[in-house]
Formats: sequence, structure tokens, C-alpha cells
Amino acid sequence: MDTNNDDILEDDNTLVSDEDLISDDETKGEQNTKGEAEGSIDETIEDAEIVEEEELKDGESEELLESEKEKDMRKNRKKLEEENKKLQDEVDSFKDKLLRTTAEYENFRKRTVKEKQGIYAEACADVLKEVLPVLDNLERALSVEGCGEELRTGVEMTVRLFNDAFEKLGVEELASNGEFDPNLHNAVMHVEDEQYGVNEIVEVFQKGYKKENKVLRHSMVKVAN
Repeated sequence: MDTNNDDILEDDNTLVSDEDLISDDETKGEQNTKGEAEGSIDETIEDAEIVEEEELKDGESEELLESEKEKDMRKNRKKLEEENKKLQDEVDSFKDKLLRTTAEYENFRKRTVKEKQGIYAEACADVLKEVLPVLDNLERALSVEGCGEELRTGVEMTVRLFNDAFEKLGVEELASNGEFDPNLHNAVMHVEDEQYGVNEIVEVFQKGYKKENKVLRHSMVKVAN
């Protein structure tokens, strides 16, 4: 009996030892599973941290790019503003020069008109001053009673006064003999006559005059052939 009891006790101890072994294996398995889970979580956290770091780097890169773009835009805007100011200054300068030139031209035009009017008045005064004595002589001739010879003498004197006045004014009579010149003569009649040459002036109906190179009046003539 005792032997059997001892055997039973030994078996019981054996069972207890097996249970303990099973319990230890389960504990180790749980520990391994827990370790693996914790490792997986750690790896997930690391991956998340890496992704976050990469996202931060990407964000920083985008911010840097945007900052560079803003700097370039500000730089370009400043350059455009400077160029615009320079162009505006040039436009203002041209406007000022235009206004000054316009004012100077207007003053010059008014001054020229005034000078021309003064010159014309002086020229007329010079001419009239030389012609008035002729008028005086004609009036005296009309007031004198006498024969035709005395009247002729008075007219001849008046003509001389006219010629003297013209000489003082620089007025000359156009030559009206020789060949016809359309720049000096005005042909009002034309005849065919063998005793005259081609385009030869035959008769003068009205004398022409010039002052220096300017023709005051063309000679009115008759031309042959």
C-alpha cells in the first residue's frame, strides 16, 4: 500500500511538473507575442516618424521655394518700378522741353510778325517820302496858268523827279529792246514782219521795273515773228 501511494505521489509530482512546464511555455509564448507586437508598434512608430520627417522636409522645401519665388517677384517688381519711374521722368522731361520749345516758337513768331510789320511800315515810309515831292510838283503844275509849252516843261520836271525817286529807292527800268524774254516781258501783240528777227521786240506799250533781282512789273510789248 505504501508503495502505491508513493507511486501516486510521484505521478502527482510529475503532473505538476508538466503543468508547470506548460505554463512556462505559454508565458514565454505570450512574452514572445508581446515582444513581437511591441516591436511591430515600434517599427510603425519609426516609419511614422520617418514619414513625418520627410513631410516636414517636403514642407520646408516648398516653403523655401515659395520664399525664393516671393523674393524674385519682389525683386522683379522693384526693378519694374524703377524702370517705370525712369521712363516717367523721361516723359516729364520731354513734356517740359516741348512746352518750352512751343513757348519759344510762339514768342519768335509774334516777334517776327511784329518785325515784318515794322519793316513794311518803314519801307512804305521810305517810298512815300521819295514820291511825295512828285505829287507836290504835279499840284503846282496844275495851279499855274500858262500855255502848253509851260505845261510840258512841268510834266518833264515831274518825270525827272520820279526817276530820281526810283534811283534813290533802287528801282530800275527793264530793258525792252532786243529779244523777247518771258521772265521780263509780257507779249500782248504778235506781228509777222521780215524786217525784224525771230521773237524781236517791236514796240513797248508799258515799261517794266525791277528792284535788284525782283521784277516789280513786266514790260508790256509787241513781238515780231
